[in-house]
Amino acid sequence: QVQLVESGGGLVQAGGSLRLSCAASGRTFSSRAMGWFRRAPGKEREFVVAINWTGGRTYYADSVKGRFTISRDNAKNMVYLQMNRLKPEDTAVYYCAASGQGELTMSAPWYEYWGQGTQVTVSS
Repeated sequence: QVQLVESGGGLVQAGGSLRLSCAASGRTFSSRAMGWFRRAPGKEREFVVAINWTGGRTYYADSVKGRFTISRDNAKNMVYLQMNRLKPEDTAVYYCAASGQGELTMSAPWYEYWGQGTQVTVSS
């Protein structure tokens, strides 16, 4: 069992930055790939970024590549999402998710555990 709690969301102006954190409980965290997804108002949930169990491999959606950075600290059971140069279209609820495997995947069905989400609002 893994429980995930996101934090760090908020309201920011376009061009600004936010850092999301995801605190994980459970002994299997360090063996799981982790991902961030988001759901914008009126839209379906979409993949943002994933990181493998070691932190050595990452994969970004084209929409955030070069602006967002994912990282993890297995000693602290934490995953982070640094978001820079934010745009209004980044406005969404952001979800942290834990995969059922160690290698990264962008496919939501592979993720077994999900957090409650944290709201990110980017004003223009």
